[in-house]
Amino acid sequence: MGIFNATPDSFYDGGLHTNPEKIQSRIRQLADEGADLLDLGAESSRPGAASVSQDEEIERLAPAFDAALNTGLPVSVDTCKAGVAAYAIQRGAIMINDITALRHDPDMADLIAQTGVMCVLMHMQGTPETMQNAPRYENVINDVYDFLARRVEFALARNIRENRIWIDPGFGFGKTVEQNLLLLRRLDEFTRLGMPILIGTSNKSMIGAVLDAPPSDRMEGTAATVALGICKGVHCVRVHDVRSMKRIARMCDAVMGKGGNENG
Repeated sequence: MGIFNATPDSFYDGGLHTNPEKIQSRIRQLADEGADLLDLGAESSRPGAASVSQDEEIERLAPAFDAALNTGLPVSVDTCKAGVAAYAIQRGAIMINDITALRHDPDMADLIAQTGVMCVLMHMQGTPETMQNAPRYENVINDVYDFLARRVEFALARNIRENRIWIDPGFGFGKTVEQNLLLLRRLDEFTRLGMPILIGTSNKSMIGAVLDAPPSDRMEGTAATVALGICKGVHCVRVHDVRSMKRIARMCDAVMGKGGNENG
């Protein structure tokens, strides 16, 4: 999953892709590098980020959607607002990536159920504005697992089909560096929920903390998290550097015997 941020304040590339030429160039780059799916976001979810209005989010999203549709790739939209999701679905989005796991907007679950698109349910403690204010858990593995189990149960109760639900443990969303690393170490435990797992570790602060590196110099750390995630049963990785991470994913799949002959 290739990341496109149509925001002025994302932690990695905020403000870099705000005119039509740069938008088209970046989205074409993601496609050319081998992305299987494009994830478009028009509201920053970095720690401390404030919310934006639905109209502003759609206004930011529109030119990115134009460019994404021209690639022919499936499109996911990163939003927690049903109005934005409805716009995206009407334009052809096949997935809504909701960092609030359908908690923010009471109309989101019904929209997902009625349209039949896929949805990602992500764990986050607090909101982007507050989530890194001393996050606390009784047991981060159990707490995140139980939260995701409850949100899956909620989605099913709202008539969202089981095969349309993905889960995401939410790396960097209300977690300390140590909690993020523990989640990564024990990712395989989340496969028991029976849903495809998406992770987004690309260039995040936990990597910067371990390597003492700025966002622009975290590719090797991202690669390590991607490789470990795939070996732990992750189905999809959300990344900025598609070419390198796709090669890593292919190698991990080969080693793990996915899609090949395990008997040689």
